[in-house]
Amino acid sequence: MKNPIIGEVRAIREKLAARFNFDVKAICADARKNQKKSGRKVVSFAGKRKLSANA
Repeated sequence: MKNPIIGEVRAIREKLAARFNFDVKAICADARKNQKKSGRKVVSFAGKRKLSANA
């Protein structure tokens, strides 16, 4: 059974990747540019600490 939503998402992903010649760095740079341009607050989880095994 094929899910039409998954098919649509995959087609959009393929079109986006082709637009940037399948260059992941270029895709990410464009996404960051669009994030900045949107003016919305961007949340980063990079600073979260992992719990130690002894906790």
